[in-house]
Amino acid sequence: MSTQHRTAGDTATAESPAGGAPAPRRTDEGRERARLVRRQRRSRWDLKLSPYLYVSPFFVLFALVGLYPLLYTGYLSLFDWNRAYYVRGEFVGLDNYQFVLTDPVFQKSLVNTFSIFLMSSVPQVILAVTIAALLDNHVRGRAFWRMSVLLPFVVAPTAVALIFGSLFADQYGVVNGFLKELGLEPIRWHVDRWWSHFAISGMVNWRWTGYNALIFLAAMQAVPRDLYEAAAIDGAGRVRQFLSVTLPMIRPTMIFVIITSTIGGLQIFTEPRLFDDTPNREGGPDHQYMTSTLYIYVKGIEDQFYGRASAAAWVLFLVIVAIAVLNYLVTRYATLRSSR
Repeated sequence: MSTQHRTAGDTATAESPAGGAPAPRRTDEGRERARLVRRQRRSRWDLKLSPYLYVSPFFVLFALVGLYPLLYTGYLSLFDWNRAYYVRGEFVGLDNYQFVLTDPVFQKSLVNTFSIFLMSSVPQVILAVTIAALLDNHVRGRAFWRMSVLLPFVVAPTAVALIFGSLFADQYGVVNGFLKELGLEPIRWHVDRWWSHFAISGMVNWRWTGYNALIFLAAMQAVPRDLYEAAAIDGAGRVRQFLSVTLPMIRPTMIFVIITSTIGGLQIFTEPRLFDDTPNREGGPDHQYMTSTLYIYVKGIEDQFYGRASAAAWVLFLVIVAIAVLNYLVTRYATLRSSR
């Protein structure tokens, strides 16, 4: 009896702490509550980190193919790189920039770049908006016409060069043949500076106008039709509706197209490179249609002056950034002024 009583007492003592209170135990409810707290913490971290994980591939690719080449080009521009052994030469500081900025060929390439850019981008945006406005109306075969305006964009640049080469050939070109039939003097497309710019800008406009027209068309179709109905009730015609309703509503898209066409127009390379029929392909015999990117290609790839080519690339980069910022400020000022 005494043994059994002692054992039971010891058991009661082991199960109960001092003071007779019951021993704490983690019940199933407590474990479930702790599991719920951990799940909520993971959910909060998931909400915070998942957006960055989703966009991280873009930043990784941008760092590899955008930021690193940009910084490395700036590093190259400060050295006189050996063109024979591909090893770094001596540090020359800003000498490469001084050479590029004082080089008459580079100065001419900048003028050519701006000339071709203005002759291509400005008509391109105007034509794209006009074509988009026509396609936005209820015309027959809209799907066919939309695919037709995109067709020049999918044509290979080499094929475009062959087409326009036959059009603007100096001796047996289609355009010069037509001018001869009219009794006019033929145009030396590959010799005269400004006529060559006209021909190259025609290639650019033919390729990119339809692409930009589809972008404008998508923006026009997103405009609420109630606005057009209200304008029609007020007595506005088609032209007035386009000027007062369509253009203000697609202004963000216009800003986007203008900025992208500016960046692309200042980096033009393929068209003048393929348009050139001289053996050295350096923008004509007198560099009359050499662009800045073509100058960079000649200096870096053909002449292998990597430092000078890198300096020219950085100068062009700064010019593009400055013009893009100027475009943004002008369009922002116009938007604020029109909203008053």
